[in-house]
Amino acid sequence: MTMIKKRLFRNVAVGGTFDELHKGHRALLSKAFEVGDYVFIGLTSDDFVSELHKSHKIAPYSERLANLHYFLDTSNFENRCEISPLYTSYGLTLSRTDLDALIVSQESVKIVEAINKKRIQTGLNPLNIVEIALIPAENQIPISTTRIHAKEIDKEGHLLNHET
Repeated sequence: MTMIKKRLFRNVAVGGTFDELHKGHRALLSKAFEVGDYVFIGLTSDDFVSELHKSHKIAPYSERLANLHYFLDTSNFENRCEISPLYTSYGLTLSRTDLDALIVSQESVKIVEAINKKRIQTGLNPLNIVEIALIPAENQIPISTTRIHAKEIDKEGHLLNHET
């Protein structure tokens, strides 16, 4: 007999640029699948990326989408999610009435507060917030795409330049 694990929420959402799909991104996505039966993933569109004024080049949407699909497929998550482009920080959170929670890292909590404020203003229920800690690299500084692009660390948080 197979035992089906009961998850906390039916439908959850998570979003990001997911450039250089690193250990922190994988932890965030894995948490979404841990707590949600079905996961709506917002992937930042190329137009939205240009508005974010990142200090480094971001891979095109198609490449980031392919990397995301690879992770989802190899983690056996592919059949429990839907990926859509993010054109704003709000994504589908203001249009979907069936969302229960939003999965975020510590650095994104302020966005969730703004989302919940707008949801309440439009008559939607506020979303539960599932917050995960930033994943530290070997030197205890959080893993980030910026640090990977600067060649300080790799996608697993291993130091590449030991003077850092």
